[in-house]
Amino acid sequence: MSSLALPAPRPRAWLTDVPVLAVAVVWGASYLAAKGVTTPSTVLAVLVLRFGIVLPVLAGTGLRALRALNAAQWRGAGLLGLILSGIFLLETYGVVHTSATNAGLIISLTMIFTPLAESALTRTRPSRTFLAAAGLSVLGVVLLTQGGGFTTPSAGDLLMLLAALARTVHVLAMARMRGVRGAEALPLTTVQLGTAVVVFALLCAAPGTGAAPWDAAAAFRPADWAGLLFLSVCCTLFAFFVQMWAVRRTSPSRVSLLLGTEPLWAAAVGITLGGEKLGVPGVVGAVLVLAGTAWGRRSAR
Repeated sequence: MSSLALPAPRPRAWLTDVPVLAVAVVWGASYLAAKGVTTPSTVLAVLVLRFGIVLPVLAGTGLRALRALNAAQWRGAGLLGLILSGIFLLETYGVVHTSATNAGLIISLTMIFTPLAESALTRTRPSRTFLAAAGLSVLGVVLLTQGGGFTTPSAGDLLMLLAALARTVHVLAMARMRGVRGAEALPLTTVQLGTAVVVFALLCAAPGTGAAPWDAAAAFRPADWAGLLFLSVCCTLFAFFVQMWAVRRTSPSRVSLLLGTEPLWAAAVGITLGGEKLGVPGVVGAVLVLAGTAWGRRSAR
């Protein structure tokens, strides 16, 4: 995508770029995978299984760092975990009720919402260029959700919009929460995911909230297990460790730009593998969302 122009790479920089780009690809594919393995009655069960599988690996890898966390860092990470659980609930319920293409593109609005929210908190006026990019993205979402003609956006579209807002809250909380400053990424992520799994398990135990994790697992076919393992191993475990590895070998801005291609891959996977159709308004909307978020990211920097 031409608007995501990257700086000239250093020698062998592509050796770092390829794994990071692979993370963007698997994240883009995660919406279709989640849609394939999840039903409205198994959302909580799938979330427990997805993160319950990788949590022991993360905890075992970073056991020493977990022990080094102080009480304030544990509390801060736990609070961030509560926000994170809300994000995954909104995203997973959202993708069940909309297309994978819409889900991946709408969630990319986080890149617009976050600088806007930060400007509001710091009482600084965003640039006109950024406001224009934000307006372009919003117009794109409106067209995207009307791919087959102008109708009321689906419940899934609205849930994904709320998920984008929740992601914004999570990003700002991580940046501003004093309790987690100085904590390493691995234990911080482990506590957050552990908190989220506890939330999902408690909700699963409540009556009328859907299938239990063991019941959902017993009903899984081989394709369902493949989708779940893809979400757990590739979209969670692989993605986290690649990010930790990459930021030590290249700039955070470069990692961010590469990961910012996620909505492009979500659309590509949804259309080519999922057989989803956007219609003319949807195609125009998808292009505007991609252009607006890329333009907004550059102007925000």
